[in-house]
Amino acid sequence: MTDLEQFRAETRAWLEANCPAECRGPMADDEMIWGGRNPTFKTPAHKLWLERMGARGWTAPEWPKAYGGGGLSREEAKVLASELRRISAQPALASFGVWMLGPALLAFGTEEQKKRFLPEIVRGEVRWCQGYSEPGAGSDLASIQTRAEDRGDHWIVNGQKIWTSYADKADWIFCLVRTDPEAPKHLGISFVLFDMKTPGVTTRPITLISGKSPFCETFFDDVRVEKENLVGTLNRGWDVAKYLLAHERTMIGAMGEVGGGRPVGQVALDAIGADEAGRLDEPMLRARIADLEIDAAAFRLAMERVGDQVKAKQAHPAIASMLKYYGSELNKRRHELLMAAGGVDALEWEGERSNDGKAARDWLRTKANSIEGGTSEVQLNIIAKHLLQLPGV
Repeated sequence: MTDLEQFRAETRAWLEANCPAECRGPMADDEMIWGGRNPTFKTPAHKLWLERMGARGWTAPEWPKAYGGGGLSREEAKVLASELRRISAQPALASFGVWMLGPALLAFGTEEQKKRFLPEIVRGEVRWCQGYSEPGAGSDLASIQTRAEDRGDHWIVNGQKIWTSYADKADWIFCLVRTDPEAPKHLGISFVLFDMKTPGVTTRPITLISGKSPFCETFFDDVRVEKENLVGTLNRGWDVAKYLLAHERTMIGAMGEVGGGRPVGQVALDAIGADEAGRLDEPMLRARIADLEIDAAAFRLAMERVGDQVKAKQAHPAIASMLKYYGSELNKRRHELLMAAGGVDALEWEGERSNDGKAARDWLRTKANSIEGGTSEVQLNIIAKHLLQLPGV
C-alpha cells in the first residue's frame, strides 16, 4: 500500500467515525456554518463537526500545522476532498478567513500575525468580512477614499464601505484604506485589520431585489486601528488586495462546482415526475440538466488542475478571472433550472410551503454573481488581455 493509499484508508475511517449523520447530505445556503464569536448551528451535531474538523486542521487542510492547518500535501488534500464527497459531508465551516484572508496572511503577514489570526480562523472562532468596495470605487477599486490618518502608534480611519457581505454579523474586517492621499491611486493604499466592535464602526443592511441580502453599508467614524495590524508594506496594500482578489474570484467561481441544496435532477423529478423508464418526464429540461451536470463536472476538474498549478507556482495570475466568470455562469444556470423545474410554484414569494419563497429569492440572488468580486465584463476583459493576449482597442 502506498503512502497515499494508506492516507485514504485512514481518512475514510476517521470520517466514518467522526462525521455525524446529521452533517451528511445537501445543505441549504442559509444553513452554512460561519462560526465566529456568536455562532449558530443547525444542530448540536454541526457544532461537534466543526470542532472535530477544526481540531484536526481540516477546515484549512493545506495550511501549515504551525498555524493550525492540516499540513496536508496537495495530493492528500485532494484525497480528503474526495472522501468528504463520498459520504456527502456538509462543509464544517464557511469562512472568508479561510477562503480569502488566510492565503493573504500566509503570503504577506508577519509571523506574529500568522500565529495570532490563522489558528482561530481554522477553528471558526472569529468571523471576518471584507472592506473593499466604496460608493465611488467598485470595479475601479483603486479609487477608494476611506482615509487612515497617522497618529503615531495608530491610525484614525474615516470613510465608508459598501456591499460588505455579512458585516453586521462579522467580528473582524480586513480593509483597504488610503494612507497616502498624495500618491497615485494604486499607491498610497494599505491593508489593515480591525475589530468590528471598535468604537466608530457601524453597519446598515442593504436589501436586494430578492427581499433579503447578506450585504451591508459600513461606516467608519474616527476608528482607531493599531499599527501592528498592518498587513504587508505601508502604502503597498494594493499588492495584498490583488492577491486576495484572486482568491475571492476563485471562491465565487467555486459556487459553480459546489452549489447548495438538493441536486437539480432530484428537485425536477419530485416536481414533474418520471416517465415509464424512470426518467424525468420532460425531455427538454432533462437535456438541460444533463448539460449542466457535464459542465459542472468539467469545471470541477478544471478547479483541481488550477489548484495543482497554484501549488506548483505555475498558474497564470489571470486564471482566477476565468474561474470566477465560468463558475458564476454555472451557478446562475443551476438556479434557472431549479426555477424551471418548479414551474409556477417556484414563483411563490411567501409562505411555509415554499420556505418563504426560497427558490425565487435564491434565483434572484444569483444575479449578483455577475457583479460581486468584479463584474463579468471586467473578468472578460482580463481574460481577453492577459490570457488570450488579444489586442486592445
